[in-house]
Amino acid sequence: MANGLPSIIVAFKEKGITAIKRSQRGIVALVLEENNAAQFTGSPYTVYTTTDVPEGLSDFNKKQIELCLMGYQTAPKKVFVYVINKPTTTTKEVEGVQQEVTTPADYNPVLLDLENRRWDYLVIPEIKDSETTTIATWIKGMRTTKDKMVKAVLPHEAADAEGVVNFTNDLIKTKAAEFTTAEYCSRIAGIITGTPMTIASTFAPLPEVIECDKWTKEEMDNKVARGELFFFNDGEKVKIARGVNSFVTTIQDKGESFQKVKIVDAMDMIHDDIKKTAEDNYLGKYANSYNNKCLLITAIQGYFDQLELDGILDPGKNSVEIDVEQQKVYLESTGQFTKDELESMDELEIKKANTKDKVFLKANIKILDAIEEIKLGITI
Repeated sequence: MANGLPSIIVAFKEKGITAIKRSQRGIVALVLEENNAAQFTGSPYTVYTTTDVPEGLSDFNKKQIELCLMGYQTAPKKVFVYVINKPTTTTKEVEGVQQEVTTPADYNPVLLDLENRRWDYLVIPEIKDSETTTIATWIKGMRTTKDKMVKAVLPHEAADAEGVVNFTNDLIKTKAAEFTTAEYCSRIAGIITGTPMTIASTFAPLPEVIECDKWTKEEMDNKVARGELFFFNDGEKVKIARGVNSFVTTIQDKGESFQKVKIVDAMDMIHDDIKKTAEDNYLGKYANSYNNKCLLITAIQGYFDQLELDGILDPGKNSVEIDVEQQKVYLESTGQFTKDELESMDELEIKKANTKDKVFLKANIKILDAIEEIKLGITI
């Protein structure tokens, strides 16, 4: 065990040290449609720069990849490009009448593959209005039942979920072309994944856009309150109004913080780092003793401390410890102690009790938000 003791602490420290670098460069899953998808045998392609764009893609699809790679302060780390067949339309006779029947695009193989990959945001530029809710529901399921913290940028999809960004611009004109809402989701995903964890995508500029929707201040405030992400022209440049997702119905233990893209991205990063690092360096490698539980706690606390130094967490407000209440419930439910016996035990005795293969921890963290409002009172 002596040789193994430092490993988990070092692993968590490395995760903390590289948090800024990793959070600046997220991963986008981009689903493109072609008439003959079978020729794209490398799908999904891993694209880092425009030189990696697969040969044979339509100009439209090449542009989608370019939009995504534009990013913000950095470009996305990489883009997984999936190529599927376009919807097909055939003529069939229905009750003696010839009718056109359209077979929709089949996203299921892509979604199945994505379950086993590490990525951040999903975009489907040619998604139909009737399909956005299905994808939003899949994202919710991935986050809740599969414990996979992934997200999507979808057009006009008020999913009321922190994992879905509801992009709602309709008028999008650049010097080169005009785009629909769905088609510009690639650009939005690129901006979000190119935003460092220390700042927000709020007021991120889109210098290529020369014309967009116009709203009054009140209308824009209402759009933000409805969980819509959009950009507007402030008279000098086009920029994102606020980096919010579609979550609006706050509940106990899930408040307004979950409405911010920045905060959710940070929470997801911390969740993934702790989960994967513990799986790779702790689970199955240590006996479940009190000392080894303390080792895990020390490692996670060191990770939090590093995130404080990097400006992601609020200094001095982040801690992790054994969840005594949950441990008491477990010890009683397994018949090891009665409720009266547990009440007579001190906290250290409960912490040291044998919990078989279970570890019950709880953490309190405070993620630093970005400055988004300045109120200055001047007395003269």
